[in-house]
Amino acid sequence: MSFKIEKIHHVAYRCKDAKETVEWYKKYLNMEFILAFAEDHVPSTKAFDPYMHVFLDAGNGNVLAFFEVPNQPEMGFDPNTPSWVQHLAMKVKDRDALMAAKKHLEENGIDVIGVTNHGIFHSIYFFDPNGHRMELTYDDITSEEKVSMITKEMKYEMLDEWSRTKRAPAHTQFLHAEELAEAREVAPAGE
Repeated sequence: MSFKIEKIHHVAYRCKDAKETVEWYKKYLNMEFILAFAEDHVPSTKAFDPYMHVFLDAGNGNVLAFFEVPNQPEMGFDPNTPSWVQHLAMKVKDRDALMAAKKHLEENGIDVIGVTNHGIFHSIYFFDPNGHRMELTYDDITSEEKVSMITKEMKYEMLDEWSRTKRAPAHTQFLHAEELAEAREVAPAGE
């Protein structure tokens, strides 16, 4: 192949209200508002569909963007996809930063799930004002060691097994062993 992806330039989601979204991300996640543009016509399709496009600084050159498109039907989400599946995860420095974020969100009336132990990282989850699920996470101090245990062969074996059976392969259950110990006692694998 003659090209390679360098990084994600930006990730874009739809929002209900561009101003409310910018203010929410600034207030609750300390993200700076870095750019906005608006048009009556979509540059790629040339269709008449007025929009406001806003961009927020997610750190280290990462950009989170939103579109407000008021002439489209009200926002919705895929009713066949669980709300925990589609989400945006953003990294914080360490446990102290995660706990400070959790405290800040909860003190401002935002429901937070977690801290969840994923073995290689720890996360909290909450929703933005548009209904998008957000995750804040930091890497566990053992993450490099644990990731190194997942070999190239293991990744492909897992993928092949999943493709054949649509059942979770057991190769990496060590990652969530602590977090899911109680759940596995109540409903052992396969039940």
